[in-house]
Amino acid sequence: QERLVESGGGLVQPGGSLRLSCAASGFNFNLYAMGWFRRAPGKASELVAAINSDDDRTYYTDSVKGRFTIARDNALNTLYLEMNNLKPEDTALYSCAKSQGPLFSLAPHSYGYWGQGTQVTVTS
Repeated sequence: QERLVESGGGLVQPGGSLRLSCAASGFNFNLYAMGWFRRAPGKASELVAAINSDDDRTYYTDSVKGRFTIARDNALNTLYLEMNNLKPEDTALYSCAKSQGPLFSLAPHSYGYWGQGTQVTVTS
């Protein structure tokens, strides 16, 4: 059974940092691209970052470029999102998602399995 479990969210002040983790099980993690999505209250889900299965290419939405870093450890079946210089507009529920193949897509429907998410709140 496929499973994605996120952790690492929390309450942080503007300018602070958090590191999200996504533990994967039930499938061959190293064969699939992965993504981090976020959903803020009243807004549509947004692809924040994505990474190919072999870690050779990444994607970031413009608003997080230079602040967020996506990474994966295929030996540990874990996906990460390092978030620095957090802003109030980063407040959202962050979920990791499994793509349908080894190359990431920007289309949400290309991600076939999602975790439950971890809440990130940035406020002073």
